[in-house]
Amino acid sequence: MPRTLIVSNRLPTKAQRTEAGVSFTPSEGGLATGLGSIYKANDGQWIGWPGLYLDSEAEEAQVTEELRADSMTPVFLTETEIKEFYEGFSNETLWPTFHYFAQYAVYDQQYWESYVAVNEKFCRAVLAVAHPDDTIWVHDYQLLLLPQLLRKALPEASIGFFLHIPFPSQEILRVLPWRTQLLEGMLGADLIGFHTFGYMRHFLSSVHQLLGFANQNGLIDAGSRSVQVDAFPMGIDYDKYAQLATTPETKAVLETYRQALQTPHVILSIDRLDYTKGIAERLRAFELLLKRYPELCEQVCLLMVVVPSRDQVEKYKELKEEIDELVGRINGTYRTLTWNPIQYFYRSFSLEELSAMYCVADVALVTPMRDGMNLVAKEFVASQTQQRGVLILSERAGAARELSDALIINPTDTSQLADTMREALAMPEEEQIQRMSAMQELVQRYNVHHWVQLFMDRLQYIKLKQQTLATFELDEAARSALVQGYGQAGKRLLFLDYDGTLVGFNRAPQRARPDQELLQLLTDLAADERNRVVVISGRDRQTLAQWLGHLPIDLICEHGAWLRPRGEEWTTIQPLNSLWKREIRPLLELHVDRTAGAFIEEKEFSLAWHYRRVDADLGELRSRELSNHLHFLASNTDLQVLEGNKVVEVKNAGVHKGAATARWVDTYPADFILALGDDRTDEDIFRALPDSAYTIKVGQTVRSLARYHVTDWQAVRVLLRELADSAAGQ
Repeated sequence: MPRTLIVSNRLPTKAQRTEAGVSFTPSEGGLATGLGSIYKANDGQWIGWPGLYLDSEAEEAQVTEELRADSMTPVFLTETEIKEFYEGFSNETLWPTFHYFAQYAVYDQQYWESYVAVNEKFCRAVLAVAHPDDTIWVHDYQLLLLPQLLRKALPEASIGFFLHIPFPSQEILRVLPWRTQLLEGMLGADLIGFHTFGYMRHFLSSVHQLLGFANQNGLIDAGSRSVQVDAFPMGIDYDKYAQLATTPETKAVLETYRQALQTPHVILSIDRLDYTKGIAERLRAFELLLKRYPELCEQVCLLMVVVPSRDQVEKYKELKEEIDELVGRINGTYRTLTWNPIQYFYRSFSLEELSAMYCVADVALVTPMRDGMNLVAKEFVASQTQQRGVLILSERAGAARELSDALIINPTDTSQLADTMREALAMPEEEQIQRMSAMQELVQRYNVHHWVQLFMDRLQYIKLKQQTLATFELDEAARSALVQGYGQAGKRLLFLDYDGTLVGFNRAPQRARPDQELLQLLTDLAADERNRVVVISGRDRQTLAQWLGHLPIDLICEHGAWLRPRGEEWTTIQPLNSLWKREIRPLLELHVDRTAGAFIEEKEFSLAWHYRRVDADLGELRSRELSNHLHFLASNTDLQVLEGNKVVEVKNAGVHKGAATARWVDTYPADFILALGDDRTDEDIFRALPDSAYTIKVGQTVRSLARYHVTDWQAVRVLLRELADSAAGQ
């Protein structure tokens, strides 16, 4: 029975040492709530650190036994690992960088090595309990390398990854020395989830710019697999918070708060101590509110809860001191004998106490400088059983993409925030109910259980899609069968694309000349009288004739426009003309003028617009513009638009590699056919060949009509050399 394995830095249960021994406290976080129903089903497991340094192997065994009884597998970390992996690389390198505070990031090689080592430790822990058909769901920034580590060990596993914090723009990500390793680590997953489309877009751009992997509708061609990237806004357990707000325990605490605060209006702020939360900016805005609207003095108080977090770290210590000073200054300036402007608490509260705070508040301030989602906003909405209250929400929180009925603000605009607080306090009850009911409907529908189900369904879908789109790897068994079939064949046809298949791509196409190794390889293959070697390329005939014309091989150029069987003259596949170039060339030249690095390659019966030297994102944008325009111009004409690898080409319709391939198959019958190609134009070759042919896709894309795939042009040469040598040895 397939199981689900959840992997996160922390387990949903926290181990604590007491006088009586080690005790366990369940987490009340949203992730634990949402995933609780799936990781325990069918003997699943949750794998993570229990939050405790253990003193002995006996204590470790005891904790392991107790946690496994509750479907949890602990990963024990040393004090050094926590300092370097968690507090170091995770929270002093990744956290500030991903939240756009790169100036606070620490780049320490030892931290990085510890991060790698701990991810490897987590990998070993997962492999110790994983079955081949398990689904593995990895969570958050502490384990960015884990999906790829698992993929190497379990190539066919179903692996999902979700990032709970923002993903920065590729310009921010570039500052990390280990950026490519982190991206490659994430791409080990089959499905990568983010809270918002914006984070997803940043990730796709980073993968494109830094790794060169293109995507279509969020589907990345990454090596031998397709990886789906999507947005899954995380929800909360709506019913839990709605019901909690009505319990007798919460109501009793609520009444105590009302008697203690003694002001008509309460503004609530709840945050963990962190520079990303905008706490100091919030205090300055509240101070400006009192200064700008003095009539609100003694009419409103700010109930501020700051939950302690890493206050021994210098940046956090400085932030704590700044908050203390601001609170002291504002209270000292505006306090009266009967009114304290800010009720400030630097500690944690129970769930019932937090629920009472949500209920007592007229306005909730959720104004982070940057936040992945921010579930406090949704918890406040769920707790408003009377459908009153106003949510002020930062535009830089992920929740702002859903809760559009909140008052959305720029958290760095102190003046705007002060005026928005005034607007919220004066909002008519009818409008409050209208806004709150709309947000409650959304939060209730898209709750944490919906989030979990949506992600798991999408993961299952992408695995099925991979199976329908993917070619098979040319593994040892397939390779052996191919070599054996080659050796036994009496007549053979070998169709070989040139650029990207026999040689690597070059930013200047004329520099991709055949080297001596390739010339010798083609010579050896052609020397076998049973072989007919066909180089079939989009290049012009003059170039290919200059480079390969002296070899006893067949040449097919310009995607099949020009044909030259060995020992014969050049012919065209059909009568062609190039008068259409006069209309098309100006459009291509316009896109060259607009796109630095682009250039036009002119062939006898085609024009090609190359953008290999163009910035990746700009090149994709311009190529789509050009392609759309060309498709419009080519409609109802005898022209065809081809989109290849970093090239858009226009040529006569009906001329393609498939037509030339079919002509060769009919003219030169063979009992062994091999075809290798790397881009979209080579799909026509694969389509034209019989099912018995060995068709092989070359390179990173895996969506193909070919039966097999190999990694790159070097792998092609190794394969062809093996064929040449096997025949020579017979």
